[in-house]
Amino acid sequence: MIIEYAERVWRGESDDSVVDAGMQGKGVQPITEGLGWWPGFGNVTAFETEGELVLFDTGGSFSAAQLHEDVRAWTRAPLTAAFYSHGHIDHVFGTGPFEESGPSATIYAHQAVVDRFERYVLTNGYNSVINQRQFQAPGLRWPTDYRRPDVTYTDALTVRRGGLTFDLVHAKGETDDGTIGYVREHKLLLPGDLFIWVTPNCGNPQKAQRYPREWVHALRRMAAMDADIMLPGHGAPIFGRDRIQQALLETAEWLESLITQTLELLNAGARLDEIVHSVKAPGHLADRPYLRARYDEPEFVVRNLWRLYGGWYDGNPAQLKPAPEAVLAKSVAELAGGARALADAALKALSEGDERLAGHLAEMAALAAPDDAGVHRVRAEVFSARAAGELSLMAKGIFAWAAAESRQRS
Repeated sequence: MIIEYAERVWRGESDDSVVDAGMQGKGVQPITEGLGWWPGFGNVTAFETEGELVLFDTGGSFSAAQLHEDVRAWTRAPLTAAFYSHGHIDHVFGTGPFEESGPSATIYAHQAVVDRFERYVLTNGYNSVINQRQFQAPGLRWPTDYRRPDVTYTDALTVRRGGLTFDLVHAKGETDDGTIGYVREHKLLLPGDLFIWVTPNCGNPQKAQRYPREWVHALRRMAAMDADIMLPGHGAPIFGRDRIQQALLETAEWLESLITQTLELLNAGARLDEIVHSVKAPGHLADRPYLRARYDEPEFVVRNLWRLYGGWYDGNPAQLKPAPEAVLAKSVAELAGGARALADAALKALSEGDERLAGHLAEMAALAAPDDAGVHRVRAEVFSARAAGELSLMAKGIFAWAAAESRQRS
């Protein structure tokens, strides 16, 4: 069943990714003897070996009870160990129910996971807001208590549990605390979020720094591991070393193309604006089901590369020490004949298909006249249209949030 399902996803006939959790709620799916795959928003890989239960990733707090129930239907072996592929909250909150009803497990992770948890506590309010916006979840609250790892490592670690050997290797990509797992006995690759069945999430506009070049290196390193099975942190399994290598190497090629184009323009002295609107993803990979820009998207990756290598100054001298946005907006509105004139211009741009320009004009009108209900109706219309026209979850979330803000004020 799982092989057939994975085949449909590979052919693009079914969606399963960080955006579309296609098998969520189906329980633990047997892969081979002693190896189970639990599909969710964050996937969990389960191992039963010589009377022990071992988990690679543990899911989020919202799914912990269901994970426990489903795994217990698969095996009654006590949880003795778990590995975090990284410290995102959809991967590190599932051990609680197991440890409440059994012994404490040993948790393994890269040492930077501890630093991440400390940063999450420091920026708790900010993380609540940006994830509410990204996922359109107004009630979301960011956690403050974390199940910290018991054993951490820096570069590499090999762990023996029961009859299985877990080789752990540190990698940067979406995060700085990533762990690639390889289980020799199953020829199994566990990439965590270094492969998520969409284009790499290394440009998220509201999140901490991503590492595109290191991500390319990690993808190529994983391709060289000669795995027969790959179980990603999000999305469907991939079976067969040729397909695994193709998916990883083409993802590396896609990402490296953006990096090369961006650095060439950056090194030539181009402004960020020019680079954002010049760099394009390689067209010959556009039909790959694992390279759809459904979560992140190329221009966000470009901005992240600029932040990493070029700092925060975008090359526009007016932006170095700018006037407050509201002051600029009021000045432009006066020149245009008022905020309503800007709002009308926004609607005209929208009707003519220039949604980017419409967004600028609508936002400027709202900044110039923050209490004008009519202006906010226009802003809501513009950003609703923008959200409807986007493919990536990042853009949809931000535009839909802006539209909702103005609907409340119109």
